[in-house]
Amino acid sequence: MLLPGVLVMLLFSYYPMIGIVIAFQNFVPTKGFFRSDFVGWAHFEFLFQLPNFSQVLWNTVFIASMKIVLGLLVPVVFALLLNEVRKALFKRTIQTVVYLPHFLSWVILGGVLIDILSPSTGIVNAALKLFGADPIFFLGHERWFPFVLVVSDVWKEFGFSTIVFLAAITSINPTLYEAALMDGANRWKQTWHVTLPGMLPIIVLMSTLSLGNVLNAGFDQVFNLYSPQVYSTGDIIDTLVYRIGLVDAQYSLATAVGLFKSIVSLVLISVSYFLAYRLANYRIF
Repeated sequence: MLLPGVLVMLLFSYYPMIGIVIAFQNFVPTKGFFRSDFVGWAHFEFLFQLPNFSQVLWNTVFIASMKIVLGLLVPVVFALLLNEVRKALFKRTIQTVVYLPHFLSWVILGGVLIDILSPSTGIVNAALKLFGADPIFFLGHERWFPFVLVVSDVWKEFGFSTIVFLAAITSINPTLYEAALMDGANRWKQTWHVTLPGMLPIIVLMSTLSLGNVLNAGFDQVFNLYSPQVYSTGDIIDTLVYRIGLVDAQYSLATAVGLFKSIVSLVLISVSYFLAYRLANYRIF
């Protein structure tokens, strides 16, 4: 039963890793892997000397970190609020509505955001004008663009993450709430002293496992929303690899950038699983 899955993994995940050798060559497609000139660490040295690489690395870490923090905080708060809703139909309706954006691609949502945030016809700037504020070019202003990425990503994904925390809440022993009520605890104190401690293991687990995504700021989202005007604050490692490798056809340098990111991500994922094991007793096997 495992054989088909193992074959797929070997074919699509491990066999393509032969291409890592491109990072150490002046790769020429007509020569292939084995006849291209070997240059060692030259591309990595050039990579760290790029004037904008440090900024791209910072943009990636900043955007991804903000997404991780808010992507954990918002679903927890929303799950706590939704848990207090007593009308089942209304509760299921709200949960479905906030869950739907998860299934939409960033190609679709990118077009929606471009329309909504347009400085001339967008509904957001129309609302700002009602309060006497000047229009803001959210997708073309380097200061606002990273926050647009973070907020829109959290809006898209928090409904999906809420399901995990609602499941954690339903696993809490109801007798704990009865005991807290007998001791005179109101709804707020029950949430603080029963619900949150009951959710703590899954919160710790989700936060530690998310460490491996520090360098994954979301290529699909950024690629569909960014422009040269916001490269200084919105360009991330994945979009840099795209422009270097596919647009400029510098395959070796692009592979070196991707390999650097993969190595750092491997270290972070290893650390996150170690922390998940120590703090939440989570094991892969």
